[in-house]
Amino acid sequence: MYVKLIQPKMEKRPMDTEIKIHMAPPLGLLTIATILRESHRISIENENIQAISFDDNPDIVGITVTVDVLPRAIEISDEFRKRGIPVVAGGIHITTATSTISDGSFDVLCIGMAEGTWPYIMQDFADGCLKSKYICSGKLTGQDIVSPAYDLIDSDKYLYCNVVHTSRGCPYRCDFCYNSSASRRYINRPVQDVMNEISALKSRHIMFIDDNFIGNPTWTRALLKELKPMRLKWNAAVSANILEMSDLLDEMKESGCQSLFIGFESINPGSLQDVHKKQNVVNKYEELVNAIHSRGIMINASFVFGLDSDTSEIFQSTLDWIVLHKIETVTSHILTPYPGTALYERMKSEGRIITSDLSLYNTAHVVFTPTKMTEEELDQGYLWIYRKVYSFKNIIMRMPKSKNQILPYLAFNLFYRKFGKFTDILCKWISYKRIGHWGQIISKYNKNQAMGRRKNE
Repeated sequence: MYVKLIQPKMEKRPMDTEIKIHMAPPLGLLTIATILRESHRISIENENIQAISFDDNPDIVGITVTVDVLPRAIEISDEFRKRGIPVVAGGIHITTATSTISDGSFDVLCIGMAEGTWPYIMQDFADGCLKSKYICSGKLTGQDIVSPAYDLIDSDKYLYCNVVHTSRGCPYRCDFCYNSSASRRYINRPVQDVMNEISALKSRHIMFIDDNFIGNPTWTRALLKELKPMRLKWNAAVSANILEMSDLLDEMKESGCQSLFIGFESINPGSLQDVHKKQNVVNKYEELVNAIHSRGIMINASFVFGLDSDTSEIFQSTLDWIVLHKIETVTSHILTPYPGTALYERMKSEGRIITSDLSLYNTAHVVFTPTKMTEEELDQGYLWIYRKVYSFKNIIMRMPKSKNQILPYLAFNLFYRKFGKFTDILCKWISYKRIGHWGQIISKYNKNQAMGRRKNE
């Protein structure tokens, strides 16, 4: 059969350019492609980089759904269903917030891991007995996770194709995160499966895109042991309790870690308590930053604004902290109560949800009533801190002390954030693949430079 897999177009946030939507390919769809390709013909259409073809007569369509693209996903579904083509919807929003899906939006809801649903969907479809809902049993292990079909990626359309999942889920249950949903699990893949994937990518730079790369520290150590001889450069997201694992930090640096994404979320201890972010301890943040910087690793700090203990003063105090501690890159969000999370259930029960337009649930809009500031203060403060963090003055003020980090630091702060629209024109002219490759060359140069200094010391 001919199976068409679709990623609906996302709406960019105010600070985003086209670079954002060309950053990396949709691994979820590529995973489904691996599951089905032996017996079926597969095509993947990412609406962020290409128009959807509605008239090439697929036998069945699969759409991956996050909360903010649900309205567009339903529009796409309607077009195919008018043509008599059944549509399967899956992805994180379908799994965690099934109750938000109106009857008649899709023919089939795929809930849970694709490995435990899509084979049954296709078998029933072939037998003429397609059900309206398929639920993964929950008994799958890391060994059941398949590798994405990397060879199906149009690499000219993405900055980075060398993205790898080592796990699914997270062991923590922060209220605002999808992982607070009862349906979420945390499992690691076999180390050898991950290593095989890295080897197949034939890249010296790997982006691990797990929710939490250190969710199982024992497993992480086993992977790092295998990574060290490969002399890679890699980035990952970790939880703030990495501070308590100094030996693991050492191993991460030795195996090629270049930067870490960390959800600091807030410098207000009360705000963290409000959402059960128990792995974060604000009075240890400075020690955490110093521990990472002292090892020559850069930080991408994530902050969430609008938590219940936040006042309008949180924006200035957070900016001051970011500049003081020379945080290399910053990702900011307006608190967003995703349907299916503990936060959403609490705010809904309190009557604080102010819109049901799910296209606004992309962390760039105020969709609830804050407790200690107005909706306008939250919206304007969010836009203000982005402008201030990436002002020329604060880019200079945050310059890394380590000389080997200056080029990648400036590349991100200037060419991705400050002048992202210009860089996007370059990407379209030259290709996203080449721009991404040049970024990796800069990273390689700086690593070699640092190694040369160590030899001379």
